Amino acid sequence: MKQQIIVSGKGGQGVLFVTRLLAEAGLEMGLDVLTAETHGMAMRGGTVISHVKVGSFKSPLIRKGRADTGLFLVHSNVAIHGNYVKPDGSCVVNTDRGGAYAAIDATKHAGEIGSLLVTNLVLLGYAVSQEVLFCNEAVMKKVIKKASHPRHVDLNLRGFDRGLQL
Repeated sequence: MKQQIIVSGKGGQGVLFVTRLLAEAGLEMGLDVLTAETHGMAMRGGTVISHVKVGSFKSPLIRKGRADTGLFLVHSNVAIHGNYVKPDGSCVVNTDRGGAYAAIDATKHAGEIGSLLVTNLVLLGYAVSQEVLFCNEAVMKKVIKKASHPRHVDLNLRGFDRGLQL
């Protein structure tokens, strides 16, 4: 199993948490995992991209045009980081607009749950349901339970489950 994934968004959207969950899922499955992130202006709402490599790789960074999957927490970042995804790769985008990608209005669904903080988990759940990631629902739920602060476990699982159902 080898997969290269980018996660793109704005500072404060949970890009690094999704990256951590993906890495933990790979480790839970006994796979090699490398991660890297670029988040210079993240604290000010700037662009953030992280790289996740699952399988036997030597370098954590993903070259442009080589990612198997891109998870985009904000639609505008498709123009910025979409070129990392290979032509036959999969993109899952938080948007209410259609396009050449799997679109889900994760922000709207997170709001319906009662917290925009789980927008990232709605998107992640949707990506798992679309089978564009190396892991399945059971592995990701186990990792969410372990990685979440105890106060947020139930909310995080509700966000993830909402994405799975869509």
